[in-house]
Amino acid sequence: MKFYDPTGAEYGTPTYPRRLAPEGLATRRQLRAQGLRPNGQDVAAQILWHGRRPPGSRTRPVRAAYLYRIDLAAPVRPMTPGRWRAHRAMMRARRTCPLCRVIRPYVIPTSLGCCPGCAGAPAALAA
Repeated sequence: MKFYDPTGAEYGTPTYPRRLAPEGLATRRQLRAQGLRPNGQDVAAQILWHGRRPPGSRTRPVRAAYLYRIDLAAPVRPMTPGRWRAHRAMMRARRTCPLCRVIRPYVIPTSLGCCPGCAGAPAALAA
């Protein structure tokens, strides 16, 4: 069975195919859904699977998800007023266009680097 290496002899860490990981292990998302965090522990195992084939490619990339022990996980730290302030400042920075300095109600696309209005404007006006 491909990607089945519970001892870690082939991949260096215990490896399982999708949906065959043992009980007591969870991904970061699964831990978060349970209100937990990895708590600094090392990766206990991994899940490997083939992803979708990119257009024009003949090979499928191998994807990985890392697993952590649930019994060593800790509760998620609560959001304090200071953390909420930092979060709001971070989101405000992501919504502010670097060219026109307008705070938008959406996150500025990183592919454009500025708001769509500035991206469509001539380069002479933007500078």
